[in-house]
Amino acid sequence: MSSVTALQRICEDAVGGIRLSEEDAITLFSAKGREIWDITAAADRAREECVGDEVTFVRNQNLNVTNICVNACGFCAYSRKEGDPDSYRFGKETVQEKAALAGTRGVTEICTVSGLHPDFDAGAYTDIIAWIREAAPGVHIHASNPMEIAFGARKSGISTTEMLGRMKDAGLGSMCGTAAEILVDQVRARICPGKINTATWERIIREAHRAGIPTTATIMYGHGETIRDRARHLAILRSIQDDTAGFTEFVPLSFIHHQTPLYLRGEAPAGATGREDILMYAVSRLFLDNIPHIQVSWVKLGTKLSQLALCAGGDDLGGTMYEERISKEAGAKDTDFLDPAEMRRIAEDIGRSLAERTTLYGRV
Repeated sequence: MSSVTALQRICEDAVGGIRLSEEDAITLFSAKGREIWDITAAADRAREECVGDEVTFVRNQNLNVTNICVNACGFCAYSRKEGDPDSYRFGKETVQEKAALAGTRGVTEICTVSGLHPDFDAGAYTDIIAWIREAAPGVHIHASNPMEIAFGARKSGISTTEMLGRMKDAGLGSMCGTAAEILVDQVRARICPGKINTATWERIIREAHRAGIPTTATIMYGHGETIRDRARHLAILRSIQDDTAGFTEFVPLSFIHHQTPLYLRGEAPAGATGREDILMYAVSRLFLDNIPHIQVSWVKLGTKLSQLALCAGGDDLGGTMYEERISKEAGAKDTDFLDPAEMRRIAEDIGRSLAERTTLYGRV
């Protein structure tokens, strides 16, 4: 059997409802030439059958409370140390000003992820949520990630389960599935040695889902991991979703390399190629048969490649953002705001319609 025939069989299996193996995913990630379009066509069919032809987006605003961080991840150009001239930490007044501004913009979600400030404990994290809820009542708060939960819990001497409960009581609506990067410890030891390991990330995600806190799922790729690592990562996410059904969406995050320590030290390539970006969306759509929504990160890809990703299995354009610092520090361009009018142009140009959604994929 030729490799092309084998690849087509894998695509047909996926569209026909047969679950793919990790080896199948590796085969698809290896595709070159016209095989790429076989995979994207299959992914587009799978997307249509799963969620239809709407392209969705959420009207949201980012709020990065601090760039001071105890870690020094190789892929991050955002973090600073205390005393650095461009370091910052917003207090209650600034956080509430930004949250109130979001309310005037018709924002339905405020998303906050920040550096791991050395003084942050469970109380600091719950205070931030409470400040936002007070200043922008009714706005969904999408905040924190497993790393922040582990950090805050350790600083306060409580369990991560208790930490999650306190966050939920303070007003947390859903949690970011970031800090996942690549869920392979050998890779994590190279790119983010100060972060929690794979087992801890998975445990906290499962705890959140059991506590009734839905989360996103992410992958950060293009920094030198193998396609086998990518397939393993997807398999872990699929297994969690089988057990909890707590992931609202999957968000591939293409590595922005320009100003990152990993790249500047010559330890990482210049990000993923366009082929790798398109295949990440297409293979994810075919492999993650239990996560209905795949979000295209226009911040990472730019609007033109994002439109192609919507033709390769993606169905969501993420948020309006209004303020974005992390990708911008790494060298990404035009990351602050994407007008829904431009989103509509992107969607309608490929024969799809645009619909505004809530964080949890209700319709606005």
